[in-house]
Amino acid sequence: MSFLQRLTTGFSASKIGTDRFGNSYYESRKTWLGYGRKRRFVLYKGEADPTMVPAEWHCWLHHVTDAPLSETKRHAWQQEHTPNRTGTALAYRPAAPAASGGPRPATAGDYEAWTPGS
Repeated sequence: MSFLQRLTTGFSASKIGTDRFGNSYYESRKTWLGYGRKRRFVLYKGEADPTMVPAEWHCWLHHVTDAPLSETKRHAWQQEHTPNRTGTALAYRPAAPAASGGPRPATAGDYEAWTPGS
């Protein structure tokens, strides 16, 4: 976020809280025209990465709940956040020959390549 936006946010919005990643959550002081309710938004700590918003705060941001849910009540099956790896060397790649540059495996109804003049 720009310095100017961080500076002016204090005049137009109230800080609601901070999550375990350091992101700050705000709600506008006035009801927005045409929106019918107060606008809610997040100022990210560091790089703006929407995948860094925990589910508890996501519900609040999208007006599913009136107050943020507790971040301390965690279930055994819940996993900690991992950043989006798309476009990096750690991105998921299926185990297929085409992904590694190898030949395509033959199939029962395989095709015959067309060559000009045949």
